[in-house]
Amino acid sequence: MAAWAKLNARALSLSDVCTVSNVQAALPSNGTLLGLDLIPSSVTATVTNGTSSDGGMGSGMGGGASSGSSTPYCNVTVTYTHTGKGDEVKLKYAFPSPSEFKNRFYVAGGGGFSLSSDATGGLSYGAAGGATDAGYAALSNSYDKVVLYGNGSINWNATHMFGYQALGEMGLPDDTKIYTYFQGCSDGGREGMSQVQRWGDEYDGVSTGAPAFRFAQQQVLHVFSSTVEKVLGYLPPPCKLGKIVNATIAACDGLDGRTDGVVSRTDLCKLNFNLTSIVGESYYCAAKNSTSLGFGFNKVNRQAQGSQTSYQPEQKGTVSAQGVAVAQAIYDGLHNSQIASELGDASTTYNSDTGAWELNIPSTGGEYVTKFVQLLDLDNLPNLGNVTYDTLVDWMTTGMFRYLDTLQTTLPDLTTFQSSGGKLLHYHGESHSSIPAASSAHYWQSVRSIMYPDLSDEESVEALADWYQFYLVPGAGHCGTNSPQPGPYPQNNMEVMIGWVENGVKPSRLNATVSSGDYAGETQMLCQWPTRPIWRSNSTSSFDCVTDEASYDSWTCTFPAFKVPVY
Repeated sequence: MAAWAKLNARALSLSDVCTVSNVQAALPSNGTLLGLDLIPSSVTATVTNGTSSDGGMGSGMGGGASSGSSTPYCNVTVTYTHTGKGDEVKLKYAFPSPSEFKNRFYVAGGGGFSLSSDATGGLSYGAAGGATDAGYAALSNSYDKVVLYGNGSINWNATHMFGYQALGEMGLPDDTKIYTYFQGCSDGGREGMSQVQRWGDEYDGVSTGAPAFRFAQQQVLHVFSSTVEKVLGYLPPPCKLGKIVNATIAACDGLDGRTDGVVSRTDLCKLNFNLTSIVGESYYCAAKNSTSLGFGFNKVNRQAQGSQTSYQPEQKGTVSAQGVAVAQAIYDGLHNSQIASELGDASTTYNSDTGAWELNIPSTGGEYVTKFVQLLDLDNLPNLGNVTYDTLVDWMTTGMFRYLDTLQTTLPDLTTFQSSGGKLLHYHGESHSSIPAASSAHYWQSVRSIMYPDLSDEESVEALADWYQFYLVPGAGHCGTNSPQPGPYPQNNMEVMIGWVENGVKPSRLNATVSSGDYAGETQMLCQWPTRPIWRSNSTSSFDCVTDEASYDSWTCTFPAFKVPVY
């Protein structure tokens, strides 16, 4: 990186500097990086004309938009090995033209069980970018496919590399100040949190959306909705569940002070709305083919690994007390989803042969239980057999302790990151149906209590906001807007982060834009947690950020099922 900055000072062209010999000369000598041995003979370097891409972290993922134009860059690959291990890890880097380089390094998060395979995300920000194959071909392979060598045998090398190690090893040491940034959502958000927790002195600015941390609880929860249906002995048609969600949105919409189709205050909805009031309301859905999604995606987002497509017949009827009981249990139990979020994990499957709705186990959670907990090389649970709520807690406990130092990603002591001057933007869709928004609120509170145990509530909130800010995004789902609720979503987090890190412009609220519905194009400045929004009126585009103790308490999670702290 420093070599690239020096070449910039000499006003050399991209073709002048993008050579194998220049890259080899810039590599640190072996022995400089403890435990890592670079292989200079593996270096490649070519000028490539490609589209600047932020690895899927654009407007839909809460990042900055890509340039979308053809951008020449130096495409570099290099391989290293861990001393004495005999493995090989391939890295790829994208360096902008020296004249465009702004002393920045950019790392993009992946999604699902995948690290980002794209190194070009930083080009539009004048940054070099990197990606890693993590030693298990991660540039084209997802981690869940290699987590087991075979039944009962965990691939710990891949687990540590996916968990946090590979990304931390990707940055190269420098004698010139390089601003290092990370941006990711979903598992990309978890990856960002892993870097803040494990490699805090390497990063200047980290933007994490809907982090899929607390991995054991997060993944097993995908089986919770199906377990509720099994325990209660009722399998509601998907249209009935959709009606419950939509009726809840309609009832709670105005509690935030403006009727705009968005529940900006799910806490007030939880405190003031009774789901039983929906009983007896009619619903109708035309016949269609339906997709139940894999890891971490709402219905409005792209199809994911493990998804299933099935036929759904015409559905009509009235909401029953049994249907409401299922929805209420999902919203209440095990802190799975915030009220008014979609109930995708509870979707049942229609059997055309029998004409009946059948239990569907989302592979999102089923694969985690089979591979990570039971250590069986299976892609899903065959059935829920004797599974109870206690079974789910047992699975969570097993996963939590087994992967405490790799996948859980919940270390709350961020002293190294904070003392190194790092800045953290953390955001989460409030109506996220896959990764519970309350999990992010709980982690924020864990960091606050660990980092500032002797300060008052007001003092600790203020101290934390100097370097770590958390925002709930009203109505939003998984890493983007949510079709039932046309709310706002952050669009330029990277620009906000650069201003904060490099120019000292600390945000107090987070910029977000409404992309659809009656208020499309409206800019909303989101409230920084723990304050909550209250609109001034239906006719205004501004709202106040207020402190509401009862609402804040409704977000507080305790974990009495576990005998150790769950951060």
